[in-house]
Amino acid sequence: QVQLVESGGGLVQAGGSLRLSCTASALIFSTYYMGWFCQAPGKEREFVSAISLSGTTYSDSVKGRFTISRDNAKNTVYLQMNSLKPEDTAVYYCEAQPPHYGLSRWSGHYDYWGQGTQVTVSA
Repeated sequence: QVQLVESGGGLVQAGGSLRLSCTASALIFSTYYMGWFCQAPGKEREFVSAISLSGTTYSDSVKGRFTISRDNAKNTVYLQMNSLKPEDTAVYYCEAQPPHYGLSRWSGHYDYWGQGTQVTVSA
């Protein structure tokens, strides 16, 4: 069955950087739109970034600090996170959808998601 496995989370000081990875299996990765979402304790899952076959989009809170990219040969999507802030602390999930909804910012449009990776940013 389809699996998405995130990695790269950890503890970092404010202003630091992390690169998250998400590797997919059992789907034709190159045809899927991929998204990154985050969820902090007690909050709903929020959109971070998404990438199509040729375009990207970002939430206003991460624009200019985070960069999403994909390597279709490795079935992997990345999220480069720079200038991290304590408010970025959350579990980060990657999600996958066949291209029905464009660069959707709603998690409900994505068919598959991983187990998440914790990102903690200390002040």
